[in-house]
Amino acid sequence: MAFNKERRRLAYGRGRRAELIAAWWLRLKGYRILAHGFRVPVGEIDLVARRGRTVALVEVKARADLATAQAAIGARQRRRIERAAASFLQRYPALARCDIRFDVVLLAPGRRPRHLTDAWR
Repeated sequence: MAFNKERRRLAYGRGRRAELIAAWWLRLKGYRILAHGFRVPVGEIDLVARRGRTVALVEVKARADLATAQAAIGARQRRRIERAAASFLQRYPALARCDIRFDVVLLAPGRRPRHLTDAWR
């Protein structure tokens, strides 16, 4: 049991570091980070970023290679992110006038982050 707890703790730390790298990357591209690690019972959004009238709800995936990172985002996870997005947008009605999209930032060792805009609808 302690082994599983330790693995979860380490994975959580790796995920948070990946989110910080992704936030840095998005800032370099001109985005302003509105939220980091937004959690509700129905799901989680890693990053909420805005550039102009566009609000990007961003999922961050870090794996050994970019293809594996991209493959790690399944339909079930997309639905959880979409439910969390609805909750986030309900809390911040001023964002309703913005264009909303779902983005992904993929990370792999030794590679530049890859930002996939409008990854799904």
